[in-house]
Amino acid sequence: MLDYMNVKEAAHRWQITERQVQKLCASNRIPSAIQISRIWLISKDAKKPIDGRTKQGKEQINVSNIDY
Repeated sequence: MLDYMNVKEAAHRWQITERQVQKLCASNRIPSAIQISRIWLISKDAKKPIDGRTKQGKEQINVSNIDY
C-alpha cells in the first residue's frame, strides 16, 4: 500500500502554497493524487511538477515532449 500525504504536507515539502498544490491536483499535474470528498491525497514519492511559468520550466517541458 502506498503512503500518502495531504495538501499541507506536500506544500511544506515542495515549498509552495497549499492552494497551488490543490490547483496542481485539480489539473491532473500530479498523477498519483486522488480526491476523496474534499480532501486530496498525494503519494509520498510524488515529485513536484515542473513550473511551466518559468523559462527553465518551459524549456524542460519542450524537451520532454519531443518524440524520438
